[in-house]
Amino acid sequence: MKKTLAKMDKWLLLIMILFSIFGLIMIFSASSVSTVLRYNVAQYHFFIRQAIFVLAAFFLGFVFVIRFPTSKYKYFSYVAMLGIIIALIGLFVYGRITNNARSWYDIGPFALQPSEFAKSIIIIFLAVAYEKLDKLNSSNIYAYLIPLAVSLIAVFLIALQPDLGTALIICGILFLIFISLPFIKKNMVKVFKIGLIALGIGGIALLYSGAKIFNSRQLQRFEFREPCKRYTQDTGYQVCNGFIAIHNGGLFGVGLGNSSQKYLYLPESHTDFIFPIIVEEWGLVGGVVVIIGYMIMLWRILKTARNAENLRLSILAYGVFLYLLLHILVNLLGVLALIPLTGVPLPFLSYGGSFTVNVILMLFVVQRVNIENKNIKMKREMANITN
Repeated sequence: MKKTLAKMDKWLLLIMILFSIFGLIMIFSASSVSTVLRYNVAQYHFFIRQAIFVLAAFFLGFVFVIRFPTSKYKYFSYVAMLGIIIALIGLFVYGRITNNARSWYDIGPFALQPSEFAKSIIIIFLAVAYEKLDKLNSSNIYAYLIPLAVSLIAVFLIALQPDLGTALIICGILFLIFISLPFIKKNMVKVFKIGLIALGIGGIALLYSGAKIFNSRQLQRFEFREPCKRYTQDTGYQVCNGFIAIHNGGLFGVGLGNSSQKYLYLPESHTDFIFPIIVEEWGLVGGVVVIIGYMIMLWRILKTARNAENLRLSILAYGVFLYLLLHILVNLLGVLALIPLTGVPLPFLSYGGSFTVNVILMLFVVQRVNIENKNIKMKREMANITN
């Protein structure tokens, strides 16, 4: 275990631990009122549950993920992809509806959200599939589109729940991984033409099908500017109260636990809207520190991706980088009314079991990539010495 720890990215591990601790503190602070007044449960309810998720994820990460070679992902990635598609289909029959989306399975006292695990499974699936194509030196551009098409089946099922925020994030991950592939970079003009043809066919199909892309509730989300002018409406109430929380915080905040907006003004204060509570209690300085922490985390992951010794390792690390980056951007920009609000959580800080476990496990995958990068580099150097 000592040898394993020595090859891990210490800075990334430290940031993971610090964010986990800070997230637990803020989830308790943000939910301490709503647990009693809104959910009628004990004050520590969400804190205890989140602590269980965090500890379980770190345990699984240290015991299994960090020791499991990424070369063996090929033995389960296709089955996992098929399994997540089946799980997403099953939601339409057995899923629980929350916030107008059928996205969760009830499993005893916990709820499982398959769409969160779809992100990590798709990243692993793409890493394995594109590594195989790369080793075969395939020059068939359509072969590279097959893993993309399979992944888009999951995206389509998630969009039908409807969970457009998650669907758009996965689309972003798919697109950015796809265009980063060495073969695709060399054939970008041909890919662009195929993309235009596919969009044209899809557009015509939608036009003649008579189907509505967005329902009335989803269309309302495009009214995101100047939310405080719509304070009494669903499109403005929550974001405006987020603005009030940020304004209340000033430069140094009102103090930990002293937020006024968590008194049911912000219904999702411990999930999607936890950042305004952080700024209210810790001030602008606290908010900036959180963003800097995210930037350091993303930089360490991107560095791992750039130092990757093969395409599989590169896609795994780069996929996690995109996963976290898109979540952070979509959440913060939505909270600040710079884009439509989509209900996307913040890594480590927002309450949520499936999301938290998935994020931590994928960061352990990045740590595994770090270990393998160092192992491959060490073997190469030893081979050079012996030769």
